[in-house]
Amino acid sequence: MQTLTLSNILHQHFPDALHFSLLKSSKTHQETQQLHAFSLKTGVFSHPSLSSRLLSLYADPNINNLRYARSVFDRIQHPSLVLWNIILKCYIQNQQSHEAISLFVLCLACAKLTALKEGKQIHGLVLKLGFGLDKFVQASLVYLYSKCGKIGSGYAVFDQMDEKDLVSWNSLLDGYARCGEVKAAMKVFDEMPEKDCFSWTVLIYGLAKCGEELVSWNTMINGYMKAGDTNSACKLFDQMPTRNLITWNSMIGGFKLNLRFLEALEMFERMLEEEFRPTHATLVSVISAVSGLASLGTGRLIHSYIVKNGIELDGVVGTVMIEMYSKCGGIDSAVTVFRTISHKKLGHWTAIIVGLSIHGMADHALKLFLEMRRIGVKPNAITFVGVLNACSHVGLINDGHKYFNMMINEYGIKPAIEHYGSKDIIEEMPMRPNKVIWMTLLSGARNHRNTKIGEYAAQHLIELAPETTGGYVVLSNMYAVAGEWEKASEVREMMKKRGLRKDSGCSSIEHKGVVHNFIVGDKSHPQTKEIYSKLAEMREKLKLAGHVPDTSQVLLYIEEEEEKEAELENHSERLAIAFGLINTEAGCPIRIMKNLRVCSDCHSVTKLLSKIYRREIIVRDNSRFHHFKDGLCSCKDFW
Repeated sequence: MQTLTLSNILHQHFPDALHFSLLKSSKTHQETQQLHAFSLKTGVFSHPSLSSRLLSLYADPNINNLRYARSVFDRIQHPSLVLWNIILKCYIQNQQSHEAISLFVLCLACAKLTALKEGKQIHGLVLKLGFGLDKFVQASLVYLYSKCGKIGSGYAVFDQMDEKDLVSWNSLLDGYARCGEVKAAMKVFDEMPEKDCFSWTVLIYGLAKCGEELVSWNTMINGYMKAGDTNSACKLFDQMPTRNLITWNSMIGGFKLNLRFLEALEMFERMLEEEFRPTHATLVSVISAVSGLASLGTGRLIHSYIVKNGIELDGVVGTVMIEMYSKCGGIDSAVTVFRTISHKKLGHWTAIIVGLSIHGMADHALKLFLEMRRIGVKPNAITFVGVLNACSHVGLINDGHKYFNMMINEYGIKPAIEHYGSKDIIEEMPMRPNKVIWMTLLSGARNHRNTKIGEYAAQHLIELAPETTGGYVVLSNMYAVAGEWEKASEVREMMKKRGLRKDSGCSSIEHKGVVHNFIVGDKSHPQTKEIYSKLAEMREKLKLAGHVPDTSQVLLYIEEEEEKEAELENHSERLAIAFGLINTEAGCPIRIMKNLRVCSDCHSVTKLLSKIYRREIIVRDNSRFHHFKDGLCSCKDFW
């Protein structure tokens, strides 16, 4: 029975014959790189025909990639004279000095022969001739000493280099791997500003050579995840003979990195079943995945696990826990977590201030900001994003200007694009406004029903990012609310010609671990009959409470008033509220997520429903949270 090893797995999945069939067909730079990566993964790179062909392709004037040509040449154990000529010609093509090339070739020759004595003589000659600071010569010397097992001398040359290119980093990495210095190799790898296939290969096979087979598996998984190849990472994971905590963390963190939040949570569950105890890094990834799913119930289960196992919330875990509760609509729980942290750091303060701001709780957010300053915690740029958003969400214009100036003058923080909002400030920005800024101004104009400012913002937004659907939709809706149906139609026609489509309104509500989604006029839910019966009940109670539908919010050209009212009643958030009233216990909050902005009529209706049914209703739309309670909303009708 064949032993299951990393090398066997690679050969099993990538047959050698395929490489050689691709040799003749590879002509472009992209095809050559794909073949190169393929050969390194499968371990057949060392075949003379393949490595020689790769070198020829990279050195070919049509591709002329000196860096990759050098990388391939370095891995050829016994280069022929033809191959020496190819690499030398490639250097000449790239206009390198003849002296540097000659010294480089001599260094490489010594390295290939592991002729340390001759190499040191050349090093001395290099210094005498004044080429000691030539980056190509320095890179060659690093390679020489690394190949000869004198990694200390190699590092000394490397440390003196002003410009460290990828080849130099790879040479140093290769030297440590060859000398069996696993920790040093890992440190170099982590510090590398960029990595290529050669970097990964050196590390993986270097670790395997030193008996670190499991580390090699983990490194491969980590590499696949960072490259977005989750399928390959999963295949390796399933074939691993043994796993450790790093393996599990790489999988969970990788899924989170690739926005595969559900898979991250499923992997965490498997990890617990196999009786691995999660680290802080595990929990940070898991809690972040919960935030991505906006699953409050799951978040509370994770929190319960943390409390039962005595895990402290003082570090990053506490920060992401506050963020999770904020993003899932549980701002009260976020505040509770914040208050229980004994040694609060900047990350904790920033997380709760940002959380309170998106929930429209400006007074609380600003109070905590002042408290933070009083005890000497210095805010950063993200803290001020939360503070300025808090002011923006409730219309505190003067306070917003005050904190903006404080950020610049008192803390010396250079404003970033996220710190700007109003038209006057935008026009004074030192950098070009991006689409987020113009969209923010457009949304503000919609809130104030200022069509002139809306047109101004929409024009700039469409010029800058014509693919941004939201700009057209908001402008069209503003025209519709103002009764300017001809202009609204023109904007919709412009969208149609450009192949853009408006996102359908969708509201979701979680109940007993299951997320229920609703669209406008939805009748696909198993409880449709009960939901529409509850809608009828809601309509009657709203009439008794004196509600008059705001039919200006009907963004379709409908003449009959009754038809307009019926259109409003079937908005997705109302269906979700009806579902919540039916299925949750009396007194329990109802939490709803909506992908679009809540219209004015639904906002008024939800305020009344919170009072009529004595329920707190929390709605997250595409910009913020609304907390409806006792007939009021946390946004104070400014959104």
